[in-house]
Formats: sequence, C-alpha cells, structure tokens
Amino acid sequence: MDRKERDVVTAKNEEAWIELKAGVLDALNLFDEMTDELVFEVIDKVLKNSRHSKNMSLNDRCLLRMELFHSIRKLDVLEELLENSDVTEIMINGEKGIFIERKGRLEAFSEGEISKERMEELVVKITAMSNRIVNEAIPLTDARLGDGSRVHVAVSPVALDSPVITIRKFPKNPITLEDLLEKESFNEEIAQFLKMAVRARYNIFVSGATNSGKTTLLNVLSDFIPKNERIITIEDTAELQIRNVPNLVRLEARNSVVEGCREITIRDLLRASLRMRPDRVIVGEVRGAETVDMLQAFCTGHDGSLSTGHGNSTKDMLYRLETMVMMGMDIPVAAIRRQIASGIDLMIHLGRLRDKRRVLMEISEIDECRDGEIIINPLYCFQELSGGKNGEVHGTWVKKGELHHKEKLLMAGISDD
Repeated sequence: MDRKERDVVTAKNEEAWIELKAGVLDALNLFDEMTDELVFEVIDKVLKNSRHSKNMSLNDRCLLRMELFHSIRKLDVLEELLENSDVTEIMINGEKGIFIERKGRLEAFSEGEISKERMEELVVKITAMSNRIVNEAIPLTDARLGDGSRVHVAVSPVALDSPVITIRKFPKNPITLEDLLEKESFNEEIAQFLKMAVRARYNIFVSGATNSGKTTLLNVLSDFIPKNERIITIEDTAELQIRNVPNLVRLEARNSVVEGCREITIRDLLRASLRMRPDRVIVGEVRGAETVDMLQAFCTGHDGSLSTGHGNSTKDMLYRLETMVMMGMDIPVAAIRRQIASGIDLMIHLGRLRDKRRVLMEISEIDECRDGEIIINPLYCFQELSGGKNGEVHGTWVKKGELHHKEKLLMAGISDD
C-alpha cells in the first residue's frame, strides 16, 4: 500500500489530527520523564478513547499510531524518508507537498498539503537539534541532523508560500573507491592516478555542480592519506565522513544566531587550523572570502590539502576562485592568478550525465601562470560514445596528456610508470 492509498486521519481531517496530538501531549504533561515506551502507551490510550479512530481499520490505526509518535518524538512526516536508504534528498515545499530524490531521480512523495502548524513544528525541531535559530529576522539557516544529514531551512519573508526545508542525506556507510568504480564514476587507471596524487601530497581542488558528488569524492580521496598524518577538516556544515584517520580534528563554522555569541567563519577556522600543527587541511567547500585563506594554507607548506567549490568546468572554477579571492582581498588579478597556480596542483571536475549518473568529467594539472594567464594541462577527459537503452550514456575516459610537475612524486618516492 503506497502513501496515496493510506489516506488516514492526518490527511482526511487536520482538525482531528490536532485534537489527537493535543490529547497525547496533555496526557504526557502529567509525567516527569518521557520515554518512547511511555509515549506509545499514551498514544494507544488516546486512540482507544477517540471518536476519530472508532471506524478505522487496524492498518490505518497502526499507521496513525506511528505518525503521532514520529510527530512527538522524531521528525513527523520526514521520519519515514530519513529511514529509507534509497532516498538521498528530501524537499518539503509545505502546501505544495514533499518531493524526493531516489536513485538519482526526482519524484513526488506526497502531493497532499502539510499544514502550516506542522511545518513550523518541524522547523523548530530541526533548528533546535543543531542549536540554530530561524525567524523573520534570520529567515535562512543551515543545520545538521543527528545522522549527519545536511538541512537548509527558509521561512518567511524569503519563503513566500510557506516554510521550505531541504535535506541532503548521506549514506550510513560512506561510499568507497570500489563503489565509485562499480558505478563507473571513473575507471581503474584514474583511480590509481588519484591514489598516487594524494599520497605524493598534490594539492587537489574538486569542482562541480550541486549534487555532482564533490563531498563523496573528497571522502574517497581522504582514504588514500597515510594514517600517520594529522588532518584538520573545516566545514560550514559538517558533511565529510572521513574514516581510518586516527589523528583527525573536525571543525565546523558557527553562525551568530544567539545573542552574545560571535560568529565563527570558515576564515576564522582556517587561520586557527594553521596553529594546530596540521599535515593537511581539508576544506569542505569555499564560497567566498575564505578562499584567500584556503589558498594560503595550500601555499604555506601544507601540501596534500584538499577542497571543493561550485563550478561548471575547470576553467569556470578558476574564474570563480579569482572572484572569491577578490571578496576577501583587494589585490591585482595577476597576483591572484599566480597564487592560484602556485597553490593548486590538480583540479578535478565532476558532472552528471543525462542518465543522472555522476562521473568524473576531467582532471587537469594547473601548470603555471604565464603572461598573466593560468596554463591548464588536461590529463584525463570523459568522452561520450553513444546512448544506450533507457537513456543510458556510454563513454570512456581518454588520457589527454602527461603530468608536467613530477617533483612531488620524486620526493614521495613514487614512480608514475
């Protein structure tokens, strides 16, 4: 039975739902401690005595029981989706329903209206879990759920119709190199090249559009870092799932959402991290003025550092980096380009094909800055061959050139043969 068929009290009669939930909450107020067992016990008692559940089937009654429990103890209508491992993105549009991304494709989960009251409860619960505040004065905020899922919340006045909640879920078991090879995100030759580059301490920047797999690739690349190194990760909202690194320090930025609390930006964390004796710094994503400090970390002896950013291609990402550096420092473009060319060794660009598959589109070496222009040396490029059944895209990775700067390979005692 799908969700459209199970049109229980919550969808049929919002007034009935409010009455049932209020009855449960009133009963729970009599107890000092609220356990899951107690909540279920009270819900069963309220349902037994309620006129709204008299003519319900046993199945609908069980569904209503769980929905009431989720609305009180968990995240209401979202709980079912959060527990579904196939769902990677949840988009709650209030009165316009819920949409999800399942296995790379968007679909409607529920077209029914979610009341304003339930949306507001959801917003309060989610932001409270991450010690964030969202209101008319601060209508946008990022948060994180207990399972690591990233949440973005928008409320009035910027959200015109109703509150909007967008949740990016992450797999409970981080995706491995073998998983990406199985999904044909790249081939074995590229995998070996990336492993070699990380171990030789090349500074790597990963670019791509939203949901192209930047964080996933960063997690995979971190698996190649030697276990005896000290790693510091810096993120706006913690998403990285780095494993097998004993000496790992995780830092997360803080918004100034509480009176008296100073905002801690990625720039602040980057500067602080350089005093924590890192071997490498991993910056989850750069979006603005913190790009200056990211490049400083790349250029000041922390070889092997990693970061990501939004861009349409390698060349486009370089232009965006220039713009973002200028947000934080007023220096000539020529000087910015020299610093980018000096700090970043390799740039990896990711993309999504027509069949929604995430693939590595290109790897380029940032060669040097010559006559005021950054010289790009393409190394690998995805080349589409043909379309298959059901819209599938077939292609291969073509080697375009050789790595010019091999000094780090030599220092690491690695042969590129």
